[in-house]
Amino acid sequence: MAPKRDYYEILGVPRNASKEEIKRAYRRLARQYHPDLNPGNKEAEEKFKEIQEAYAVLSDDEKRKMYDMYGTAEFQPGAERTTWRWTEAPGGGFEFTFGDFSGFEDIFNEVFGEREPTRVRRRGRDLEYQLEIDFDTAIKGGVKDITITRETICPGCGGSGVRIGAGARVCPKCRGSGRSLFTSFLNISRACDMCGGSGKISTEPCNTCNGSGKRITTETISVKIPAGVDTGSRIRVPGKGEEGTISNGDLYLVIKVRPHPLFRREQDDLYIEVPITVYEAALGAQISVPTVDGTAVVTIPPGTQSGTKLRLRGKGVPHLRDGGRGDLYVITKIVLPEKINESARKKFEELAKTSPYNPRAHLDKYLR
Repeated sequence: MAPKRDYYEILGVPRNASKEEIKRAYRRLARQYHPDLNPGNKEAEEKFKEIQEAYAVLSDDEKRKMYDMYGTAEFQPGAERTTWRWTEAPGGGFEFTFGDFSGFEDIFNEVFGEREPTRVRRRGRDLEYQLEIDFDTAIKGGVKDITITRETICPGCGGSGVRIGAGARVCPKCRGSGRSLFTSFLNISRACDMCGGSGKISTEPCNTCNGSGKRITTETISVKIPAGVDTGSRIRVPGKGEEGTISNGDLYLVIKVRPHPLFRREQDDLYIEVPITVYEAALGAQISVPTVDGTAVVTIPPGTQSGTKLRLRGKGVPHLRDGGRGDLYVITKIVLPEKINESARKKFEELAKTSPYNPRAHLDKYLR
């Protein structure tokens, strides 16, 4: 028996292809090799089966990971991990059993132009927006008003697409069941494309949505930003995704925090570089430094070097979950004046003569 071809090769994508690239490749090939478009062509039939098998694995994160590790054998029809199979169907052809491979039928319907209309009971899709906030809001929290655009159910017909009060008759295609069987090479039961799964046909579509059952709306909502969020944090707003006939989807806000001119953040700790004079470094001092809570007094120990880290406990970023806070680290930087007067120059010269300290003494043994 000839070995199975590589799934990536079958779909014509590289091994590092994204899920969207894999989906696009599948749609293109499924249209090209679908048996209805190639009647009696056994080669196209086998190619179509290969395409389905490859997509069933590569579109699923866990199956793809296992395939990359172990190869095709882990996913042969009938193997324990397999969640799809081809079986002979009554009357000829094959039946595709989807198992737990959710989403495949939706894509299959989309490829061949028969998506389930919005009248079928479904949950609304989730939406994702990026929300840019300033540094202070990320640290302290706050409320932001944002405007979103989403798909909602038509108020004129409740999502049915039919004018309220209009007469209806039993769908002749599904005979009122709301389901039809796509019978050819594959036998798949799905929502009837004539009635949209309702089992009834109306000749009077809703005037508000022209029979689509939905509309696009723009809405401004207030969102609470919890203290401690960072770039990449996701905030879920329940029910503010697209509307569905069963339940609404959710809105996910992906946070992007604008940088601060003074503070640098590492997880829940903050860092600030503070310049000090040579006198403060040598003799020690108490200086005022800014924090996210206001001004704090920091003690500079005598003999402080540039780059010394002085910690202020609990002055960092609030923890998102446990109620604690990170720390603020003050990084010292000794700064000399660009110009000094004659009096200061004489004092430095006197210090140079009287001070025995040589910061380069450890380098003497390496000098040639």
